[in-house]
Amino acid sequence: MSFARLAEVWRGPCVESVHHGVAAVADATGRVLHAWGDPGVVTFPRSALKPFQAIGLVESGAADALGLGDEHIALACASHRAEDFQVALVRDWLRRLGLGEEALVCGPDLPRGAEDQAAWLRAGGGRSRAFHNCSGKHCGFLSVARRIGAPAAGYDDPAHPAQRLFLAAFSELLGRDAAALPRGVDGCGLPALALPVGDMARAVARHAAAAAASESRRDAIRRIHAAMRAHPDHLSGRDQPTSRLIRATEGRVLVKGGAEGFAIALVPERGLGIAVKIADGASRARMGVLIAILRRIGLLGEDAAEALGAAVEPPVLDSNGRVVGRIAVTLPEEG
Repeated sequence: MSFARLAEVWRGPCVESVHHGVAAVADATGRVLHAWGDPGVVTFPRSALKPFQAIGLVESGAADALGLGDEHIALACASHRAEDFQVALVRDWLRRLGLGEEALVCGPDLPRGAEDQAAWLRAGGGRSRAFHNCSGKHCGFLSVARRIGAPAAGYDDPAHPAQRLFLAAFSELLGRDAAALPRGVDGCGLPALALPVGDMARAVARHAAAAAASESRRDAIRRIHAAMRAHPDHLSGRDQPTSRLIRATEGRVLVKGGAEGFAIALVPERGLGIAVKIADGASRARMGVLIAILRRIGLLGEDAAEALGAAVEPPVLDSNGRVVGRIAVTLPEEG
């Protein structure tokens, strides 16, 4: 494996930590236009696959059959923080399906925000499957199963018809059989696929360009873009790095993070896809690296990139809230 030095963490006058990784920019023809590190490194995009997993929800007609809005579609793409509006949407979705939380394969969890979690526990609440950050995606698979007449039980099985529908859509955008990719199990219990970072960038570019053969799939992909653009807070939480970046670019760039330091960006107007993997699995620095790439390829100006980088990669603080360090993106020159 060949990783590039992508970011440094400074404490006072010294570098305390270094984040290496891989990043790639591709277009919808399959060309890797820019790369840092070896784009052939195989890894799990984790939740960065959600905009692909949501295709079946829209294309199958499941979303329309249940009367779902774009906010539901955005939640299907989300790794949410179980904020009040997100939990309400999950419960509304389950109500439309006539199912209880026990139908969700994802495990019970607590809200991610410290204040939300404390308030919930003070009120005597416990863990809930609706709080799991992937519960929107799981509602999506349950909706597809309902629409195509497949059983709700077992939707986590790679052989389940709803999973096969996802694999068919992902295969088209990937350009090869996704069922042949290495497969593990994600933290939420669903199948997790592994592939080279460069191949993920290619698939993201084709998603961005809605480069599908059928009109129904192209329309479904564009609707997913519109949902992510209109409801960026649903993708993670209020005023999170994901929503800040989408708003700062006025929806020209759509962003989705994945666990263990993965992130993608879709640029629909240019048909570009970006994939970033921080090798040590830290979520710290990945959004800063993404912003540096957007600046490098001309999608963000210098001032905008600097301001946005400061907003999504805050300084290192001590226990009194004083600034004692910083995260510096060190995206090297190519070649």
